[in-house]
Amino acid sequence: MRERLAKLGTNLLIPPLILLIPWSQELIDQLVFRGSWNLPMTPRGPVLGVLTAPFSHGGFGHLLANSLMFVPLSWLVLAKSRRDYVAVWLGVLISALPVWWFWPRASHGLSGVVYGLLGYLLVIGWLEKQPLSLLLSVIALVSYGGVLPSLIPLFSPAGVSWIGHASGFAGGVLAAWAVQRQPTPPSGQQR
Repeated sequence: MRERLAKLGTNLLIPPLILLIPWSQELIDQLVFRGSWNLPMTPRGPVLGVLTAPFSHGGFGHLLANSLMFVPLSWLVLAKSRRDYVAVWLGVLISALPVWWFWPRASHGLSGVVYGLLGYLLVIGWLEKQPLSLLLSVIALVSYGGVLPSLIPLFSPAGVSWIGHASGFAGGVLAAWAVQRQPTPPSGQQR
């Protein structure tokens, strides 16, 4: 029991600790560089931009909006497992590569990861059909389903990288597919 509580405590700390990176970057950007030190993913620019873009934002408002969704969605995925959480991050980074290579505009922000977390949560219940997975999917749909239209260019506000949202979502779906666990049949039964 003590081990489970320690793991839960660590899982609760992981998202805020990750947020220290973009908040520190934005603070330095605003105080030292007056908002001109961005680390976006630029079209066919250095591939390092794929790694730095989630931690770079266009101001504190942009970062706050992403942070408010990032933390609870991260906690929901971490309720499943840390392995799944890492898989979502990897899926988002992998799905960002075609955007980096083909999309004509730079983009940055944690929203790709946010949509990756949401994509994972919405699909994992359907794939696994386990009580925890289904509960996480329902919570995510009820709490965050309202942002799904922004995956479509027509409903995405001007200046917002809908392609970053869509690729992140696809990365989350990819992660759910990659890590899904099939229920084990009761002993004595075969599939």
